[in-house]
Amino acid sequence: MKAMVLNSFGPNAPFELAEMPDPVATYGHVVVKVAATSVNTVDTMIRSLGGDLPLSPQLPAVLGMDFAGTVVAIGDGVTGFAIGDEVYGCAGGLMDLPGSLAEYINADARLIARKPKTLRMREAAALPLVGITAYEGLTRAGVGEGQNVLVQGGAGGVGHIAIQIARHLGAKVSATGRGADQMALIEELGARPVDFTKQKVEDYVAEHAEGVGFDAVFDSVGGPNMTNSFEAARLNGHVASTVAMVEIDLTPAHFKGLSLHVVFMLIPMMHDVGRQTHGDVLRILAVLADSGALKPIVDDHKFGWSDADAAYAHLTNGSAVGKVVLELR
Repeated sequence: MKAMVLNSFGPNAPFELAEMPDPVATYGHVVVKVAATSVNTVDTMIRSLGGDLPLSPQLPAVLGMDFAGTVVAIGDGVTGFAIGDEVYGCAGGLMDLPGSLAEYINADARLIARKPKTLRMREAAALPLVGITAYEGLTRAGVGEGQNVLVQGGAGGVGHIAIQIARHLGAKVSATGRGADQMALIEELGARPVDFTKQKVEDYVAEHAEGVGFDAVFDSVGGPNMTNSFEAARLNGHVASTVAMVEIDLTPAHFKGLSLHVVFMLIPMMHDVGRQTHGDVLRILAVLADSGALKPIVDDHKFGWSDADAAYAHLTNGSAVGKVVLELR
């Protein structure tokens, strides 16, 4: 099979087209012919940092976590899938799991689900990592009917999905961003837009959270921004963060009695713990997508086999609008 391979790590390490053996469906796995794969921030981090990240694969490496495609072979022990099924998932591209930037991927059947019928392959490939991350953070924070929720980074890959899921769960949603385009997108998704460059936390808490704070804050920005999330949350509220690799003073969280949920959705893949949870969430997301409650935003730029370097550059230089997807068929 064809695959785009990294033979070195670094910010500008080139992807090289290579021929590799076709994968064989092992126990509990299915082989999927990949139609599309998306680029996530963690993919760019692996390419850039290599061995400095404990989740990076060995060289030569096939990256790509998300994918959508068609089942072409089924291993022993697999039930619920048939050859010809259109599926999607997040199942490789780290540690010893070969990625989806290839013609085929041997995917753990617990990490995939049938593709939403209403989404094209390129749209479905954009959804797994960000969708599972958003769903995990919101449900761990107990988001539900009538709650007042803030999404930090509402125009981002995870954030724009979190807005839609939170609204489906019955919450009233506000979301931060900056600039006219992001404000318009946030409003289009059904949330109240907050331009963090023009409003202080105390101002949008007063305007959108009755001055008492939000029941839950989903922080897809993280890092130093977590202090803003602590400030925006109500007493005994919840903060879910997807970027918690930071030294920070937890005193504000203590005096508010906040619950902090750190979301690292790759744990089931890395440690083979609770993998079926990912398949279960993907089935829920497919129902939401087919009901019209959830739609991933995909960048308009078209990328194919020869464009892996350009696709990664497009994401890292900040010019992408929505998820960056490569179509491999």
